Amino acid sequence: MVAEAEIHQAQVRRILQSKAFRTSEVHRNLLNYLSEKSLSGEAGSLKEYTVGLEVFQKPESYDPRQESVVRMHMARLRQKLAEYYRTEGVDDPIIVDLPKGAFKVTFEPRAVAVEPEPAPLLEINGAALARTSRRTIVLLTALAVAAIACAFYFGVRLEQVQRSAIASVTPAVWTPELRELWAPLISADRPLVVVLATQQTGNLTGLSTANGAFLLGQFLADRKQNVYVTGSDEISMPDIMMGNLVLLGPARSSRQLQALPVKEELVVEASGIRNLHPAAGEPEFFPNPPPRSAQSTVDESYALISRSPGVNGKGDVLSLSGNHPSSVTAGVEALTDPTLARTVVMRTRKADGKLPRYYQILLKVRSMDETPIEITYVFHKEIAVSQVTR
Repeated sequence: MVAEAEIHQAQVRRILQSKAFRTSEVHRNLLNYLSEKSLSGEAGSLKEYTVGLEVFQKPESYDPRQESVVRMHMARLRQKLAEYYRTEGVDDPIIVDLPKGAFKVTFEPRAVAVEPEPAPLLEINGAALARTSRRTIVLLTALAVAAIACAFYFGVRLEQVQRSAIASVTPAVWTPELRELWAPLISADRPLVVVLATQQTGNLTGLSTANGAFLLGQFLADRKQNVYVTGSDEISMPDIMMGNLVLLGPARSSRQLQALPVKEELVVEASGIRNLHPAAGEPEFFPNPPPRSAQSTVDESYALISRSPGVNGKGDVLSLSGNHPSSVTAGVEALTDPTLARTVVMRTRKADGKLPRYYQILLKVRSMDETPIEITYVFHKEIAVSQVTR
């Protein structure tokens, strides 16, 4: 038994020293703490309150019902463990896991896979399919490793919004409206690449992008297998060409993303949202609401949702942005919350009963502590196919 415990401890040390965890002290501390408690047999009695006090140095007045820091970082730890075993730990003999609903770390020997008989190579236009698959795997693995650093860059700020709605880890019910909104992005046989804006622009910060990414991750967890995350400064043309994209934040500053062919009708500016081609009765400009008064705790702002085609009309691009730290989160909520999604679909549906293929939706957002508390549809603009190319 002692020898087995030493093997498990060695595996934990290997994970803690990996690239996936090297830049994330909070998750190293959490994994180390939970592993020690599990190996000593004390994990079964752990409570969220205890973890908050002993790992996150919360005061004795800490109330887990009001602050989600432990739940949030537990979810991120599970993601980082999964990422480690998809990359650096792909050949490790021991699988360290953290099942949902408990604080006990499990240690299981990796099953020995029986290699099947090699199938004959299929040729497509003279190129070996197997060779193409290997290149794709290498590319996606590189994207996953890059995502670790990007997610950490934003993740360390998540504790500032412990009471945010992103605390929920229960996926939304898959309603007909949600299916209609997301089918073009997740039904196709293309990976979904989530691009996080890695440069602060105006009032938008990494915090708002991280909130939206966390919420989107929970929504997609059981609905799309090949989801990859990268930063706007790391995106490459192969990523853009081979996948559907979800842009969180003002990511179009990237040289590669500027190659996307969309010609927008609504444009985010520092002082508001510009309507480039207003129809009769439409405002030319939606100015930012005035700053809140000293007596108010509620901010008002706009969020912009844009659906456009990929390069050469292949794939789909979903962009969620705005001019306030809550804008990205509001855009994600509008497309993942069943009630909000129903409103979006009802308001944007055309006379023939179908949704526009490409469109932009303007939302008005009331927020508190950079967390949306009320999201209201303002109007939308359809992007015609003739407007897609520059």
